[in-house]
Amino acid sequence: MGAVPHDDGVTFRVWAPQARQVAVVGDFCGWDQRRRTVLAKDHHRSGTWSAFVPGAGAGTHYRFLVRRGGPYLSRQDPCARQVTGARGASVVFDPRRIDWGGEHFRAPGWDDLVVYELHVPTFAATAEGPGTFDTAIGRLDHLAWLGVTAVEVMPPFEFASGTSWGYNPSQLYAIESSYGGPWAFARFVREAHARGIAVLLDVVHNHVGPDGPHLWRFDGAAGRRRYGGAFFYNDRRALTPWGATRPNYDRKAVRNFLRDSAVMWLEDFRVDGLRLDGTNFVRSRWGDVRDPAHHIAAGERYLAALTTDLRSRQPWKLLVAEDMQRDPAVTQSPQEGGLGFHSQWDAGFVHAVRAALEAVDDGARDVRAVAAAVLGQGGPLHERVVYTESHDEVANGRARVPEQIMPGRADSWHSRTRSALGLALTLTSPGIPMLFQGQDVLEDGWFTDTRPVDWSKAHDRAGFLHLVRQLVLLRRDVAGTTRGLRGRHTHVLRADDGLLAYHRWDRGGPGDDVVVVVNLTTHPRRDVRLGLPRAGRWRVRCNTDAPSFGPCLGAVHAHDTDTEPRPWDGVPDSALVSVGPYAALVLSQDD
Repeated sequence: MGAVPHDDGVTFRVWAPQARQVAVVGDFCGWDQRRRTVLAKDHHRSGTWSAFVPGAGAGTHYRFLVRRGGPYLSRQDPCARQVTGARGASVVFDPRRIDWGGEHFRAPGWDDLVVYELHVPTFAATAEGPGTFDTAIGRLDHLAWLGVTAVEVMPPFEFASGTSWGYNPSQLYAIESSYGGPWAFARFVREAHARGIAVLLDVVHNHVGPDGPHLWRFDGAAGRRRYGGAFFYNDRRALTPWGATRPNYDRKAVRNFLRDSAVMWLEDFRVDGLRLDGTNFVRSRWGDVRDPAHHIAAGERYLAALTTDLRSRQPWKLLVAEDMQRDPAVTQSPQEGGLGFHSQWDAGFVHAVRAALEAVDDGARDVRAVAAAVLGQGGPLHERVVYTESHDEVANGRARVPEQIMPGRADSWHSRTRSALGLALTLTSPGIPMLFQGQDVLEDGWFTDTRPVDWSKAHDRAGFLHLVRQLVLLRRDVAGTTRGLRGRHTHVLRADDGLLAYHRWDRGGPGDDVVVVVNLTTHPRRDVRLGLPRAGRWRVRCNTDAPSFGPCLGAVHAHDTDTEPRPWDGVPDSALVSVGPYAALVLSQDD
């Protein structure tokens, strides 16, 4: 579908099932509608129309003319790979011309992923204005130094509004022109890969628009008066929190339209995975999949078929759902009745951990709830994404973690120490850890699509930034001393009296076993007896209370610890551990 360039011209194909006539006009005819090329029906039941236009080629500007009755309607190509704006022309784009520089990128293993979510205009803004993919390339060295191994790009698809988070796409195949279009996006992917960073793309299949969706009554057919015609449901299933713009998953042509866009990003643009926005709104009218009255069976079947297709093509690429229900069916195979995603965002983790971090009184911090959040629901390590900040969690009436803790004083001791605890929990818990842009520099306030990240904080809060880097490198076991943080196993050693301790390991032994100790109180804890997995010298790999990471209050110096030879509370080996107020320790043994 769309515009397919050949050596001597372009084939134009479009789906307009209720149209009586379809034509294409553009540069090749001087935009003279009298010289338009009329498309022929491919098959009387298919609803598709096509024509070959000699002389057209890559870079040709065009639009479709669609008539059902009355005058022609001028439409962008729904499958255009490039547009000149949400209401401008479509542009013939040839992905074969992308210069990949001979790259042979091998994405990090899923147990080595540390994801960094970013919004291009605010992540990479300059003095000249909002960021583009080209200016974002200039920030990749920072992320590589930080140890990040994947970026998750918030939806960068063409939208009609002046600014946007990206979740109101008017095009699903075209990169927003103000971000630099498809060529800039390809350069960004290539440069990220050159630094060992995978690219995950956030895609929206639960609604289209609602700001100026060109698909609305595309072929002139209106259906019932308030609904959108061929691409959308034309009954109550169309209704979403974002307007009556839910795609019609019952129609094969619509399912193919959505699926083909996903295939294009994975294959033509070499992205390393997809995060599907709001999959609960694909399979349920109002997002609560537990309510059978609002179940959309066709949407559920669509998701299972999509993941089956994508995994058959490139099984090594990561598919993540934002379902927010903690539904194990999301990561079960379609053969077992599941949706077939590799992973899903874990709402249970972020809500429990943030509640503990933001509570005013220590007595309101539920250590057992945090322990349950750390453990999750079991299963393979990669099946959940854990985080304390995301675009949703730092907006929509909420703010960033340090801002929530002490509004207007994000660099206060309480904000800094508890934000550090959140990062320590995120980067040492089982799952794929994710950071949100600016979290590494203790960014304050809340996320908007017009407020750039203040990168001057990287200097002003350098100690905090170095703490984040140390935790990221420990999570990835870069030094070969914390393999357990990438491992499959977690056991809670203690979760009471404001103290949480847990053991992470893969196969066990020196260089593998890791113990994390978290103090969720404002009081230092001295000489706490803690059962450890084995005897020997345990070294402190990170102490978030260390003075080098920023201003401290009542810091406790955590020495390397020797376990005692006698048993304690039925645990073979134990030690006396000291941890500062609102601080975390990461302990492991040398090989």
